[in-house]
Amino acid sequence: MITEFGAFALILALVLSLAQVLLSVLGRYRRSGLLAGAGEGAALAAFGALALAFAALAHAFVTSDFSVANVAANSHSEKPLLYRVSATWGSHEGSMLLWNLALTGFGALLAGRGRDLPRDLKAVAVAVQGLIGSVFLAYTVLASNPFVRLADPPVEGRSLNPLLQDPALAIHPPFLYAGYVGMSVVFSLAVAALVEGRIDAAWARWVRPWTLAAWSFLTVGITLGAFWAYYELGWGGWWFWDPVENASFMPWLVATALLHSAVVTEKRGALPGWTVFLAITAFSFSMLGAFLVRSGVLTSVHAFAVDPTRGVLLLGILLATAGSAFTLFAFRAPGLAAGGVFAPVSRESALVANNILLSAATLTVLLGTLFPLIREAVSGEAISVGVPYFNLTFTPLMAILCLLVPFGPLLAWKRGDLSPAFRALIPALVLGVLVGLAALWFLTPRKAFASLGLGLAAWLIVGALAEAAQRIRLFRGPLAESLRRFRGLPRGAWGTTLAHLGLGVFVLGACFETAWKLEAAQTLAPGQSLRVGAWELVLKDVRPVDGPNYEAETARISALRDGREVCALTPSRRFYSAGGQTTSEVAICTVNLSHLYVVLGERRPGPEGRGVWLVRGFWNPLALLIFIGPAIMALGGLVSLTDRRLRLAAGRRREIRP
Repeated sequence: MITEFGAFALILALVLSLAQVLLSVLGRYRRSGLLAGAGEGAALAAFGALALAFAALAHAFVTSDFSVANVAANSHSEKPLLYRVSATWGSHEGSMLLWNLALTGFGALLAGRGRDLPRDLKAVAVAVQGLIGSVFLAYTVLASNPFVRLADPPVEGRSLNPLLQDPALAIHPPFLYAGYVGMSVVFSLAVAALVEGRIDAAWARWVRPWTLAAWSFLTVGITLGAFWAYYELGWGGWWFWDPVENASFMPWLVATALLHSAVVTEKRGALPGWTVFLAITAFSFSMLGAFLVRSGVLTSVHAFAVDPTRGVLLLGILLATAGSAFTLFAFRAPGLAAGGVFAPVSRESALVANNILLSAATLTVLLGTLFPLIREAVSGEAISVGVPYFNLTFTPLMAILCLLVPFGPLLAWKRGDLSPAFRALIPALVLGVLVGLAALWFLTPRKAFASLGLGLAAWLIVGALAEAAQRIRLFRGPLAESLRRFRGLPRGAWGTTLAHLGLGVFVLGACFETAWKLEAAQTLAPGQSLRVGAWELVLKDVRPVDGPNYEAETARISALRDGREVCALTPSRRFYSAGGQTTSEVAICTVNLSHLYVVLGERRPGPEGRGVWLVRGFWNPLALLIFIGPAIMALGGLVSLTDRRLRLAAGRRREIRP
């Protein structure tokens, strides 16, 4: 009965979203505050209905109701409760329901928190948000319904992919979708601004908080996904340029460009057309990601489905939604004002350079992701684009961007002067050069590009701190004055500092881990050892272990350094009888900010009938910084959102509704 109630709530959400569109359009056309308010109420009700539908599906998974086809295909009664809950969004149908929950949730936020938006602009934005929700809800109801019953339900389900039964991946999709779908509000505001013909500083001010919130969620979601791949897949790395990884990375790059472009439009009235273009593009890339992971065009552990029919429908949604928005943009673009004029040396120019580099980087990722698909469709020849391509195209663009990042906040608007900015950054420059040269001289083997990366990391970190010191006039006046400025500095400024600092921390960890990691592999019998750099890994024994829904072989490995045990590691191999799959569970020993990473491989026949196991060990120096850096960046976004000037849907004009 609860399942049928969920199906009814899902259909009700579709009807309410359609009502949201109709009432909001009528409210705008008739300039009726009553009808527009009814449209906003429909948006809130649609979210409520979706929340009930989602709760009903979660109930079916928690109670192991295998009469529901989605539950039977993706759950098992022996699974721990956490993974029964996370299985709610672990399938194609469930993930689309989560997508819709986020979509209607952001629509409700726009309707409920956008009181300071001009009435007509808000009515159009709510209508566009409702239209997007209606399209995706219709797709879910008609082609991807998670509440379909089975006429002959099985006694047990087929369980969820064991690789997805992990705490990090349990919370990764909600954060990722909050970032993906959060861009829909920016998209709706952009389309509304084009319809209303008002793209100005006030509009950019309304767009920035929504972009910042979505960007922060997306940063956390991508980081959680990278961390999951790092310790769950057992290959010792954290980013593979997998097409599905790229699908989440491209919206992040565009959103980063949009954040900086919106600042220029808000502060100086410049780049209005470009900012609108980025706002449309950001959500378009989010929809492209939804298509890639659900269409079957990609084969990946991250992909949700391999159904070409539903993929074609998603492609149609992408083309219709993005195509309509870009067509409207092309129609309106000639009439957009050019905006403020600025000198080649100015903060505006620095942000324009930032946008050019980020856009070029996005295009390189897009080309590397889609070219193999296009080539195979045209010629039938399967090719792959891997790490060398991205190292050759993407990395140089990011290196140039890292060089420019510290300058932007130190330059004045409209007409800047490089001399004061350069003087403020001398400590960063000196330290960056010294770190790079020291890395090149002392570390073995000598790696020029990695040393350059370490120098850039030091430049970014010290540059961010130098910018904060410049703002509070540290060492340039009385300490009391610096403390007063410190307390009065806007939170948005601290958020910028944290974001740039986090980028430097990430670059530091990525360069160290990539260039100076060590790896070794060997078959070991109990009592034998493997050396990984300065570490000696001694295999004590391997024991069978019964888990809640799996059987495992768990090794006890002692990690010795200079003859002294530092860590006791327990990597394992798990066999899930429900799905017939085997996974590796790695063991990680954290030493300061570095990781000793150990993987237990398959059992092999050894001498005298004894079993031996393949053991792989990795020494990943400063690997923890790879994940701490983005966390600092996301914290910067959160700090900026608490700035009173950047509250959600903030605006300066209030209009009284009739």
